[in-house]
Amino acid sequence: MAKIDILNLSGAVVGSMDLSDAIFGIEPNAAAMRTVVLNILANRRQGTHSTKTRSEVRGGGKRPYRQKGTGRARHGSTRSAQYVGGGIIFGPKPRSYSYTVPKKIRRLAMKSAFSTKLADSKIYVIDALDFDTMKTKNMVDFMKAIKVEDSALVVLGGKNENVEKASRNLPTVKTAFVNTINVFDILKYDSFIMTKEAAEKIMEVYV
Repeated sequence: MAKIDILNLSGAVVGSMDLSDAIFGIEPNAAAMRTVVLNILANRRQGTHSTKTRSEVRGGGKRPYRQKGTGRARHGSTRSAQYVGGGIIFGPKPRSYSYTVPKKIRRLAMKSAFSTKLADSKIYVIDALDFDTMKTKNMVDFMKAIKVEDSALVVLGGKNENVEKASRNLPTVKTAFVNTINVFDILKYDSFIMTKEAAEKIMEVYV
């Protein structure tokens, strides 16, 4: 098992813990991670785009000119696609882009994301993460204390309003819970910070 230091709010090492090789030490599967990331992005699409066909646009009830004798092409409506103001052929209509990925692929992608972060030495375990107030300065000071200068995903073991609101105004910091983390966020944020409680829950869920 990989051994990692446990830090406190001041950035000092207060202990260590073992991270399961079955979760944090596998050979990352890039194909699985890509599949799940694309699935997450597809499921987030609203699919509310819409265009009007020739039967839905306004006007065009009368033939623009007679059928024969003009020498021009015959037309039955000024709302055909070739006219300005006409309908759209095969344009987008409201639809759902969501689809499901097999559970085994999702679990493999999650373990691959964890393993990638550990291999890059971007995982931090905190003994306990809690603030007296919900000020943004608390989170800024904490990030400086553990020497994290890039973006970070902070995973909590349970709901903590002070921590959540202290990081809300920081565009490079996002808080999440063990049951809400996903492969996209793990890979999007440079550092992966989790409390000791969250780490234990992750190893319990993904064992």
